[in-house]
Amino acid sequence: MNAAQLRAQVAAELRQMVRVPEYVIGVAGVPVILYAMFGLSNAGTLLPGGTDVGAMLVASFSAYAVVSLAIFTYGVDVAGERGRGWLRRLRCTPMPMWAYFAAKIVSALVLAVLVYALVWALAIAGAKVPFDAARAARTLAALLIGVVAFAPMGFALAFWARPKAAAAIGNLLFLPLSFVSGFFTSLSSLPQFLRDAAPWLPTYHFGLLVWGGVAPADDVRHFNGMQTAGPGPQLAWLAATFVAFGALAAWGYARDAQRERD
Repeated sequence: MNAAQLRAQVAAELRQMVRVPEYVIGVAGVPVILYAMFGLSNAGTLLPGGTDVGAMLVASFSAYAVVSLAIFTYGVDVAGERGRGWLRRLRCTPMPMWAYFAAKIVSALVLAVLVYALVWALAIAGAKVPFDAARAARTLAALLIGVVAFAPMGFALAFWARPKAAAAIGNLLFLPLSFVSGFFTSLSSLPQFLRDAAPWLPTYHFGLLVWGGVAPADDVRHFNGMQTAGPGPQLAWLAATFVAFGALAAWGYARDAQRERD
């Protein structure tokens, strides 16, 4: 692995973000706005174990942002660059393509940290939600694991969807995944067939892992209305998601490259 090439590509991705601040504002602003609308009014309510619902909602909307990054930053944006021929040009350069994908992931990690910090800042300033550094660090670690785990899902979308259709497909995937995984509302409020479907979604297990960083298992169960176990099964689900979608993304990438050679 050539670290210098990776650093150069990461720097290019970060410069691109800085030069388009409205993109960063859009990515970071939506979860902050959602927290202002739904989080502040619920902050101060305590779960049986003493966890503030405001802290749980910080985790919820940060997890929502991570899945959004996967689908739209990895999926829709890369599909757009593929459609404009940018990937074809990169393949003609000495830069290995792994550096392109790795830099996308690094930029998403930076955005995830920014979103998490901003939502927490609002929770503290707007509702005086108690901040526990150890729990916040565990939650952040879970979020960063999610960024890496869901990256191949976005790349798979980028290489299997037509560029013009990627945004529509991304929205079609994103909202159901977010609702059925409990990011917006407790699963106990959803119809039974959706509650039965939730444990088959990787985003549901990601949510459990993130909430588990904030609260004990009993509080997580009261918060989302579903039984939860330790982090082992949740990490296994995320690892399987990474492998399965990674294989799908690699297949799609190879197919795209072969079409260009033909």
